[in-house]
Amino acid sequence: MSLVVYGAALSPFVRKVRACLLEKQLEYTSELILPFNQPDWYYAISPLGRIPALRDGELNICDSAVICAYLEDQYPDTPKLLAGTAAEVARIRWLEKYADYELAPLTTFTVFFNRTLAASLGQACDEAAVQIALQKLVAHFDYLEQQLDGQEYFVGQRFTLADIAIVTQWVNFSYGQEHIDTARWPELAAHQQRVLARDSMQTLLADEAQMLARIS
Repeated sequence: MSLVVYGAALSPFVRKVRACLLEKQLEYTSELILPFNQPDWYYAISPLGRIPALRDGELNICDSAVICAYLEDQYPDTPKLLAGTAAEVARIRWLEKYADYELAPLTTFTVFFNRTLAASLGQACDEAAVQIALQKLVAHFDYLEQQLDGQEYFVGQRFTLADIAIVTQWVNFSYGQEHIDTARWPELAAHQQRVLARDSMQTLLADEAQMLARIS
């Protein structure tokens, strides 16, 4: 096996893939590729230049959702993260997309970028944009609190890719000096802590702390 993850540790999409690999107990190596100024050779692996990308032997795969689905299909004897009834699988895929396309632009590309990453790139924090993002996130928090509906996990009362995809966005939210209001969204806050307590996430957070310290 020769799995290689290309990307940067603080990317929620890279974190999602790495969490899947750890949960599936698949050995891999990481190669640092920043989400900007990518080397020319990387475009042969990821034509759009985005992170993460995965190399499995001679096979190159792009997009975190596609990579996680590939790992599920290619390594069927590992713990399942994208399985269940047809309805459950559809729900997992929906929540992953929700995290990637609705949460990420606010939690990562606005709050985290401006509060944490911008200074290291020589840019000013756009606090007005952050405040707008925080206002927009309220509706998303309300929706996800409702989706938990008293359950420990989002789908089928078990840990799935949906939980990884959503919590990985909360991680970047916290790196942007924001946290889920435990009084208003108690189930969502408890879910976050439950997922972050897993060995896979603890391993990743410890690794990320080193990179976070370098840009702070």
